[in-house]
Parts: sequence; C-alpha cells; structure tokens
Amino acid sequence: MTAATAFDAVVVGGGPRAVAVVERLAARHPADAPPVRVAVVDRVEVGAGATWRTDQSPLLLNNTYSAHTTIYTDESTPMTGPVTTGPDLITWARESDPPPDRPAWVAAEAAELRPWSYPTRRIQGVYYREQLARAEATGRVAVTRLIGTAVYLAPAQDGSRTVRLADGQELTGRVVVLAQGMVQAKRSPRVRSLVAAAEREGLVYVEPGMPAERDWDLVPAGETVLVAGLGANFFDVVALLTEGRGGGFEPAGDPARPARLRYLPSGREPHLVAGSRRGLPYRSKATYPTGFPPRYEPRLATRDWFERTAAGRGRDFRRDVWPRLAREFAWAHLSTLLAHRPEALRPGADEAELLDRLRAATRDAEVDEVVAAAVTSDRWALSVGRLDRPRSPGPVSEETWRRWVREHVEDELDAMHAPLTSPRNAVNRAMAALRGPVRRLVTRGALDGGSVARDVDGWFTPLGLALASGPPPHRTAQVLALIDAGVLELLGEDASVSHEDGAFVGRSAVRRAAPVRARAFVETRMSKGIVTDTDDPLLDALLREGRARLHRWPSDQGPPVSSGTLDVTPDGFHLLDAAGVADERVVVLGIPAEGVQPGSAIGATPGTPSPLLAGADRAAAQVLAAVREDTGPHSPAPA
Repeated sequence: MTAATAFDAVVVGGGPRAVAVVERLAARHPADAPPVRVAVVDRVEVGAGATWRTDQSPLLLNNTYSAHTTIYTDESTPMTGPVTTGPDLITWARESDPPPDRPAWVAAEAAELRPWSYPTRRIQGVYYREQLARAEATGRVAVTRLIGTAVYLAPAQDGSRTVRLADGQELTGRVVVLAQGMVQAKRSPRVRSLVAAAEREGLVYVEPGMPAERDWDLVPAGETVLVAGLGANFFDVVALLTEGRGGGFEPAGDPARPARLRYLPSGREPHLVAGSRRGLPYRSKATYPTGFPPRYEPRLATRDWFERTAAGRGRDFRRDVWPRLAREFAWAHLSTLLAHRPEALRPGADEAELLDRLRAATRDAEVDEVVAAAVTSDRWALSVGRLDRPRSPGPVSEETWRRWVREHVEDELDAMHAPLTSPRNAVNRAMAALRGPVRRLVTRGALDGGSVARDVDGWFTPLGLALASGPPPHRTAQVLALIDAGVLELLGEDASVSHEDGAFVGRSAVRRAAPVRARAFVETRMSKGIVTDTDDPLLDALLREGRARLHRWPSDQGPPVSSGTLDVTPDGFHLLDAAGVADERVVVLGIPAEGVQPGSAIGATPGTPSPLLAGADRAAAQVLAAVREDTGPHSPAPA
C-alpha cells in the first residue's frame, strides 16, 4: 500500500462530467490563488472516458448532431457560477492551431464535420480531452490523470475522503466527485452460464457490453450468427462485422428512394439473424432540408396540459397520461397525411373532425379505430400500442413476416428521405417532443412510484429510445441494404436465444419450419446504468456497506419503489447513506444518480439548459467551499 496522495478534489470517472467539473473549477477559482489540485481517475482514458475513448473504431458513431456537443455553459443553464466561453465541437473542429499531441487522423475527420453530421465517438473524445487540457492551461487547476479502477471510498482522519484504487494506490480529497457515467452490469447467472457453455463446447459467445471493448475477430465469417438486441449497440455491431470487415455500400439507383443503398460483400461477413422483444430495429434519424429537424408542436398533449397534470399527485401513467400521448401520436400520423398525402385519407376527412374524434377516444383500441376509419387502406393504419413493433402481434407465418419486413424497409427509407412528409417520422418527432415533459412529471412527483417503475421506466422510456434515439440515417440505410442483400435477417418479435444440444437456438413469434441454430451468438444489449447490479466495485461496496442507499419513489399503492439509482440530496447531490444521512464531502453526478438528476445522462447542447453542466457547477462550488473551509481563501492545497 502506497502513502495516500492529497488533492482538493478526486473525481472518479474521466469522461465529459469530469471535464465539466474541472472547467467549472477553472471558471470559479480566482486567478490570483494557488491552483486547485484535482485527481481524475478513469479505467480507460482520462478526458474521454470509456464511451468516447479515442482508440475505438471510426465506425462507432454518435447518434446526435455535431452541433449539439459542448462542454461550456451559457445563459440557458441555471447555475450560480460564471458563464465562460469556449469552443463547441464544430468550432473546435475549425481551429487552425491544433496541439502537437493531437492524433493524425483527427484533421481528416474534423474537416468532414458539419453541424448536422454525426461525429465519430473517438473525435468527440479528443474534443473532451483537449477541453480538459484547456481548463488546466488557465493555471487555475492542476490535474493529475490516473488510469485505474476505484474500488473503495472511506472517510480519512482529517475529514477528507480517501479513494483506493485496485492497484492499492490511495488518493485523498477534500471532496470526492463520483462521475462514473454509464456503469456496466455485472454478469448475470444467465450470462455466466452461456460463457461457460461456449468455453466448454467450442462455441462463440459475445456477451453484452460496450462494443469498443469486445473482440469481434472471434465472430466467424460466412456462418449464421444469432444476434439478440436491435437497439443502439446493434447498429455498431453490424457496422463492425460488415463494413469493418471490408464490405462496402453504394447507391442502389432507386429514383423513388434515393436513400436506398446496395451492399458490396467482402466475403468475410457473417450471416446475421437478429431479433429482440420488439422485433424491429430502432427507428432511424432523418436527413432534413435545413439540416436539423423542425420541432414538433403538440396539439393535444400540450404544455398547459402537462402543467395541469403535474399539479396532481399519485397519478397512474397508463390511466392518466398515456391516453393523451396516444392521441397525440395518432394526430402526428394523421396530420401528416392530411398535409402531404391526402389521397391516403377517405373523402371528407378534415382536421376539426379528426381532432374531435381523437379527443373522444379513451382507449388505445378507440384511437386505432379513429385512424382506421380515416385512412383508405391498412398501409396507412396505426396501432398506438405497437409503435415500435410489427403492425400485429404474432405468431405469424414466414411469408407474412417477410412482407412486413419489406414494408418496414420501405417505410424507413421514406422516413429518412422525405421526413417532413412521412407520418412515421412525424410520430418519431412527436416522441422526441413528449418524453422530456413525461420525465418532468416523474421528478415533480406527479406520478405514483409503482407506475414510474412499471410504466415509465419499464415501458415508455424504452419506447422513446426506439422511436427518437435511433442511429444516423446512413447507418440505418446500411442496415436496410444488408436486409435487401440477405446478409441480415430479422428473427421476429418476442425473439429468444437459448443454448441447446451444443448450439445456440433462436426462436420468435414467426412460425418457421425449424428454429435457427448457430454456433455463434452475440448479445448487443446496452447497460441501463442501474447500480443494483453494477460491475463498478466502488458503487457496489458503498451499497453493500450501507454507505449509500437506493433512491425510491413514493407510492400510494404500497411501499416506495426503487429507481435503481443512488439516492442523493436534491440540491447538493450529496451521497445519502442507508439511514438517510448525507455525506457532504461526496458528490454524485450523472447516470448513477439520475433518479434525482433527470436529464443528466444527456450531453450538453449549446443554447439548451444542461443538467450535466448545472451539476458540474454545483460540484465545483462545493470543492471550492471545502478548500476555503479547510485552508482559507488563498491557501494552497496540501502537497
């Protein structure tokens, strides 16, 4: 065990939240005072963190626009610290005087960035890393960067806190900031069983986790490979196993749908058979004439309606909120047909009548009936309970499923190529506009805790991700081309994969002559950032020893319901122990405490209130207050 090294602050986690804390320290700290000494610890890369690590494949992309990334505050974010200027990602990419240690590949990627393009994760990591150096260059902070895994946190005799790393190194800080970001899940019993089976029987199993941290060379070429999960990681995995193995794409020459691509195989790609509970991949982002999507303006689930709903307590999401949202989604669909495809509606259908009928619909089936009565064919029907799924539940025949997949491909191409006239894309934009107000109902206490856990986090939030957090349009176009080429096959809704008789076996609601058998299986599930089953040893130890507790939502229907995140104080974000006592020297930021910090998982966007930056400003204020309390206003930190 080495002697502990003392700092003013120890930040555990080295991604954008850590960078924001250091930037806020530089903004708040007097120029004539000794620098604030900060240790930043990350298991992968300080500055970029695990998600934005700069050594990952350029095929791994962000799913938000380049113009929507910054680490600097502006007047839009409520905080007590000063606003400081600094480059957002696009401005940074245009800078003409790069630092000497910038990787050579950055210049080419930076030259390609446009405000509406989707950057690689690695270039975003370089941006974060260089903003950390920029903050340090002010002379107001001195940053010690450490690669390691924090395993333990305990009080020290002098009132500071000590963080122990896996290698035995100890760091003490007047304040410790926990900013681990998207913590990963530990192996479940099922995953352990599949790992053991693969090792025992010579199979290939790629377990859930971050795509940049998996060995994709293990996946065999030319063989059937089962894939579970059709969310964000799925698109990464598909890119790595096709384009990453030498495959290519070219325009298919379809004048009706210019977004359609043709896949050029390398011969080294596998045959992917992919399924999930939904059965369909996340919906695509779109390419807009102005570069950015217009904001969807709700007609039924309006701001005023949300305000009235938020004034209540103990509401049930399915009973009191979802019916209004369902009507709004149906209106997004119908209003787009009215404006751009009137031939899809029966003669005489008009806005006032459709709105009146939707307002009178109280159940999903009634909303669906309004749509069905208004459209001329099933092609334009909508099921509000199945917005992220095939049009009807299974079981279905292979022929029916193939037809549905063909329709899905065409609909996605339409939504990508002509988003302003696509009813499907209108529904996606409506979801993007509504999921934030729904989350605010949760944080304002309007919803019963049981309904939050069951209906919001258990159902509506994943629905929102599927509709409004999809991949860049060209990545979806590639996936659709792989379906056209037969390289990718969708297994079907309610898909499952098991280990049977020396192979992996895939089944779904599609009635096949026989289940799909393969010797290779890839799981693309993403971590949910839940701390109850995290593989983060520090958070796990805090919970086991009662030095942390889970945040819970109150419920009128029974005991409080756990959010699966850490409980912290609402103002200072101080860690609460099992008895509810706050540790004012430990601040928790972001995803592990998102139950109390909604929106903190989202990166900072210029001109938009940022919970991430607001939290960083609070943390910086507490670090500086602790320095003043312990040493006086201009005393240096201990060596």
